Amino acid sequence: MDLFPLWNSLRIAGISTVIIFFVGIFAAYYIAKAPRIVKGVLDVVLTLPLVLPPTVVGYLLLRVLGPKRILGAWVLSAFGLKLTMTWWSAIFATTVVIFPLMYRTVRGAFEAFDETLAWSGKTLGLSNSFIFWRIRMPACRQGILAGTVLAFARALGEYGATSMIAGYTPGRTATISTTVYQLWRTDNDALAFRWVLVNVAISAVVLLAVNFLEKRKTPRKGGA
Repeated sequence: MDLFPLWNSLRIAGISTVIIFFVGIFAAYYIAKAPRIVKGVLDVVLTLPLVLPPTVVGYLLLRVLGPKRILGAWVLSAFGLKLTMTWWSAIFATTVVIFPLMYRTVRGAFEAFDETLAWSGKTLGLSNSFIFWRIRMPACRQGILAGTVLAFARALGEYGATSMIAGYTPGRTATISTTVYQLWRTDNDALAFRWVLVNVAISAVVLLAVNFLEKRKTPRKGGA
């Protein structure tokens, strides 16, 4: 059993999750503070990949990153790099697909944050940076953690956009999802089922880990 699809899926999901962790928090923080109309427009644009079919997302990415398209042609001519049909091409797809999960979850956590804590910090002379990292982020950590893990699990199982922009090449671009599809096409149900079990096991472990980390300590009974 070639383990390349597992390694490739984990690194693609890991890199994509790191990217959207920072970008998602940044977008959620500033958009949550934006005027209502601006927030509504940006919400539609940034959340659209969540409701679009993954194949549509993949098609739109190909229209931009393909070797004969705007960005893809420029990168190819300037640096000699193709932005499609490589293992890291899948990072573009998974990043776009999982970003709305991180953004919406973290934005909800920021909007539920008690702003009186931030105002109190300002009256004490604390900087905005200190308030953000030492007060706001710890208070919203459960939402941030949930968004991060859900995004990772979604990236691990992404197929539609990934298959369109990265394709399927054994030992080069194959992921767990694309491998399952190819094995099913070739009537290798036994091996396909093994990969399905691997994906389910990893996703279950990730979600169980989140539940464990989010579990609150039982308050002590009795004295103050």
